[in-house]
Amino acid sequence: MELSNSFELFSTLEKLKLLENSPPLWWPAYGTFEVVVGSILTQNTQWERVQLSLDNLRNADILAPDLLAQTHSETLMELIRPSGLFKAKASNLIRLSRNMIDEFGDFETFALSVDREWLLSQKGIGPETADSILCYACARPAMVVDAYTARLLNAFGYEFESYDELQEWCEAGVRGYFDSVQLPAAFARFHGMIVEYVKRNSKGKIVKLESLG
Repeated sequence: MELSNSFELFSTLEKLKLLENSPPLWWPAYGTFEVVVGSILTQNTQWERVQLSLDNLRNADILAPDLLAQTHSETLMELIRPSGLFKAKASNLIRLSRNMIDEFGDFETFALSVDREWLLSQKGIGPETADSILCYACARPAMVVDAYTARLLNAFGYEFESYDELQEWCEAGVRGYFDSVQLPAAFARFHGMIVEYVKRNSKGKIVKLESLG
C-alpha cells in the first residue's frame, strides 16, 4: 500500500474499527484534570501501571489540582508508586498543580486558556506530554505523535528528523477534511488508532496494512 498523506492512513485505520472497545475519544476521562495527571504518569511506563496510580489517587480523593497542590510529596509518591519514577513525577505534579491554580485559578479556565508554550515551560513536560494535555484534557486540535507513530510510518518508508516534523506530517493531511469543531476529536482518534494498531501488530515487524491497500 502506498501512503501519500496522513488522511489516507487515518481512513485506512478507521476501516479497522480499532476504537470499538475504547472510550469514544480513546483516552479515558477525556476533557478532565485526570488526563493531565495521566499524561505525566504515563511517561516511561505502561498504561496499566498508570491506571493503578490513578485508582489510588481517586480512592484518596485528591484527583483535583487544588487538592494535589496541597498534598505532601511523600504521600503522593506512595500513591503513584506503581507508575515508576515516582519521586520526580510527584514533584512535577505538585508543582504543575500549584502553577495551574496560581496562573488560571481552576482546571476549567486552564483548559480554555493554556497554550503549548506555557506547558513546555513546566518542569517535566516535553512536546508529547504537552500535546497529550492539549488534545485529551483541553480538547484542542493538537495531534500527539510518539514512538508508535514513528514506528508505523517507518514501515511505510517515512523517516522524520524531529517530533515537530512528524507531527506536522500527521496533521497536514487531516486538517482539510474536518472543520474546527471536528478537528480536536479527529486528532484524538487518529493518535488512538495508531497506538492501538501498533500494539496489536508489533510482534516483530509492523504489518503495512496491505490487506486494505
